[in-house]
Amino acid sequence: MTSSETAPPPSAAPVVILVGTQMAENVGAAMRAMANFGLRRLRLVDPREPFPNDKAIAMASGSDAILDPVETFPTLEAALSGLNTVFATTARAHDIAKPVVSPATAAPLLRAAIDRGEAVGLVFGRERNGLTSDEVGLADAILTIPIDPAFPSLNLGQAVLTVAYEWRKVVIGDTAWTPFPEKERSPLASKDDVLGFFGHLETALDTVEFFRPPEKRGSMVRNLRSIFQKARLTEQEVRSLRGVLSALERRPTRPTAARHAHRNVEPKGGEGGDEG
Repeated sequence: MTSSETAPPPSAAPVVILVGTQMAENVGAAMRAMANFGLRRLRLVDPREPFPNDKAIAMASGSDAILDPVETFPTLEAALSGLNTVFATTARAHDIAKPVVSPATAAPLLRAAIDRGEAVGLVFGRERNGLTSDEVGLADAILTIPIDPAFPSLNLGQAVLTVAYEWRKVVIGDTAWTPFPEKERSPLASKDDVLGFFGHLETALDTVEFFRPPEKRGSMVRNLRSIFQKARLTEQEVRSLRGVLSALERRPTRPTAARHAHRNVEPKGGEGGDEG
């Protein structure tokens, strides 16, 4: 199932409400974040820079073509028109007895409200000082992002993106879902192929007298084999590695497995210490 098959229609997704924005660029950043994660409706409350705005459109990077027409209102009360459930996003504690939730908790609550037929909204405050207590008082719950208290300052666009991302995960309904799958690997190499590679590698290293002192050869070989065994080599990877060895040996083709069959038994050498 694709994410689009589980998403509510844009008209049912949360409305994003930005209160008293000071910089048009932040409006554009919020628009871009909304478009990234499937939110389409934006309402502005008394923005300092009127909208439409060239700086906001430039920052939106084309997302304005995806979003519904932006609506502007003189007050938050007016911007809440038609909504049933509203979450106020704030980084500061307010002396108001309301539920306090994180974005990850808020998202399924918003989806459940939408499934009940409610219209929902997400309110974000001013860049400098957020929402007033009176504005938070108009909401049904407080939404706060669990940022590091050592540096609680969060850009408006980042705040919208964080909340919108959690919404998107709930819409998809599968936290493991990605828009494209992992590229399929070639089949795992057989033990015959892996042992043939070991024999090729060890012969090449013998040629350059890598195993020194000779009494440590056994432990060195075991360590090298252990490294490659952990990699769970595929057929293609074994072919590539043997091609590398052949190139280093300046051979036109790799040695056959039969020529190294004697290497595929227990590595010779004592129980000496590790290499190096």
